[in-house]
Amino acid sequence: MKHSDDLLVAIAAMVESQRSSRMSLTVVIPGAVITGRLAPEALWKERVAEVLRDSEDLGRFATAFAPPQGGGDRPRGDEPTHLHFHVARILQGSFGIPDTGGMYRVALKDVSAWTIGDIGYSDQ
Repeated sequence: MKHSDDLLVAIAAMVESQRSSRMSLTVVIPGAVITGRLAPEALWKERVAEVLRDSEDLGRFATAFAPPQGGGDRPRGDEPTHLHFHVARILQGSFGIPDTGGMYRVALKDVSAWTIGDIGYSDQ
């Protein structure tokens, strides 16, 4: 089993401890480079649920992103297993897609390289 980078797990835990989404990160995963801002899992789920609720065809899926009965998503003390990106793009050559930024969930164990900050790209 692949082991997650301890420093990256620590960064993810710090993001989870706040309701902030200011930390920018770029990660390399199999088949993609993703760049964007990290969000705590609960905030990420709220935003995904909002987008789904606004969709006539996908609205029923919003409930999958609701917090479990009785509180938080993960018991206190458990390490994060995923990074939650919003306003993120998959880098393809010199372009970032989608243009408006997307919501991505990335397993920490799949990250092979990473750097703090967004990698520049061209919107043209």
